Amino acid sequence: MKRIIVLFLFAFLIVSCNESNQNKNQLLSESNGKINNVSIIIDESLWNGEIGDSIRKKFAAPVDGLPQEEPLFNLNQYPTKVFEGFARRSRNIIIVQKAKNASFIEKENVYAKPQKVFVIAGKNNSDIITMLEKNAPQIIQQIKAGEIAENQNRLKKSLISDKKIQDRFGVSINIGFGYKYEMVKDNFLWIRKEFSTGYNSLLVYEVPIETIEKDNDIIGNIIKMRDSIGKEYIHGVLPNTWMITEEAYAPYLFETKIQERKTYETKGTWELKNDFMAGPFVNYAIKDTKNNRYLILEGFTYNPSKAKRDLVLELEAIIKSVTFLK
Repeated sequence: MKRIIVLFLFAFLIVSCNESNQNKNQLLSESNGKINNVSIIIDESLWNGEIGDSIRKKFAAPVDGLPQEEPLFNLNQYPTKVFEGFARRSRNIIIVQKAKNASFIEKENVYAKPQKVFVIAGKNNSDIITMLEKNAPQIIQQIKAGEIAENQNRLKKSLISDKKIQDRFGVSINIGFGYKYEMVKDNFLWIRKEFSTGYNSLLVYEVPIETIEKDNDIIGNIIKMRDSIGKEYIHGVLPNTWMITEEAYAPYLFETKIQERKTYETKGTWELKNDFMAGPFVNYAIKDTKNNRYLILEGFTYNPSKAKRDLVLELEAIIKSVTFLK
């Protein structure tokens, strides 16, 4: 009987805690901030010294794969004493402070929702910098994931039909308003969104597994695949021009997972053969063993002399919304 009572009380406490957290989340206001913006809560004396330098080095480092240098995140610094109002409702917050002991704490939905709050503390500058060095990769990963999710939530507010994708490739993708089908083939789709200074493009196609894995030269095979697709489908306005992988620099290659499937992520720069147009691309080759293929989802951006980081992130958010239907 005692054991039953204890279990009942334990279950009651869990339910009560869950209800308390749900009620708290319902009372929280919506977080704010532009994509890839991070609020840094730190006193001026620390921000203007070696700690601030360490923060900028980690969180404002250049983004891989962009033709012009752009920071990983836009950093907005606020002194601790004025941490209120707009800053308190920021979607991404990093608090850096002096304390008796070195520590790192990660919290969610503290002042608003959705929100990630990271607290880094130390008794001196050396302690704080050590904690920053140790935990920066985890913080960056969490913020990136949150910004992808935020992008996806914004896209869901107004989606275009992905029936053409479903019918041809057996997957569903959330594609936001403004994108239109530029080219529709049995085995290839080009979807594009135009804006005043350029455009975003999404490509969907598939290749046999050996196309990517032949001779174990993954990056070389992906470049050959991209260049052949560009020559066949992605042409410029001028005669004899088509999209290729930039020849001067090798793209970045990472191994990751999408929908629990092995995926090769390639980031680099595209250019038009025999022309001067260029921009960043991100290519995801998702291994689909069941259907003996790699599903290729690629996004590329053309926005000359303008920022491209957030445009590429939007394409990543679209691609990572993919769901396999068969």
